[in-house]
Amino acid sequence: MQLIYNKITYKVWGKNAMFADPITKLGGELCTYQVPTYEALRGITEAIYWKPTIKWIIDRVKILNPIQTESKNIKLRKLEKNECDLYRYTYLKDVAYIVDAHFEWDDDRPDLAQDRDEYKHSNIAKRYLSKGGKRDIFLGKRECVGYAKECDFDGEAGYYADRQEINFGVMFHSFIYPTSKSDKLIANLSQVVMRNGVIQFERPEECKLSRVVSNQEYQPTATGLDFVDLDILQQKGGD
Repeated sequence: MQLIYNKITYKVWGKNAMFADPITKLGGELCTYQVPTYEALRGITEAIYWKPTIKWIIDRVKILNPIQTESKNIKLRKLEKNECDLYRYTYLKDVAYIVDAHFEWDDDRPDLAQDRDEYKHSNIAKRYLSKGGKRDIFLGKRECVGYAKECDFDGEAGYYADRQEINFGVMFHSFIYPTSKSDKLIANLSQVVMRNGVIQFERPEECKLSRVVSNQEYQPTATGLDFVDLDILQQKGGD
């Protein structure tokens, strides 16, 4: 079934962002990608609104501000020791993006079929977006606080609108999480190209580069009845 009212467009911005390149995590010092990953934008969208009935698909993102980085010294406490190590983190600076996303029904949750009300989820998502999101928004890491508001995708010109093409190479794209006991956690990679300031994303299942990253076991989630009960409690106690 093709949905009609399942799309949101929002602007998200912040002082700093950290979309960490996995290669830099090996030594403890982090360096950000130049642009946000699909997985990071999916996390931001789910912070605005999410229910297990739906899954968010990120269609495209517009880069509004020039890409700038800044490095900071970070002190991290050692486990079980009263000592700190000094690390160097490289963040994006003064970021702003416009994101196009839409939701689809999660076919792995047939027990929630009774909750597949397109108008309800669309209206709730837009209501939370008008309030800046249901949960706190972080741009990659918790110290990178973000803010979101509804907007029109073509309502603001991006800094790179006149640059026909910029190739960022192969980047981490997304995770595909196990949905049955035979599935594994899969990491997707993709070639990221920005054209006129806009990045069009592949869907996770369309990525041609992927690998199994762990033998993470499938953890069954709660039943649809449990979520219905939770909804009732939320309605009684407010949002």
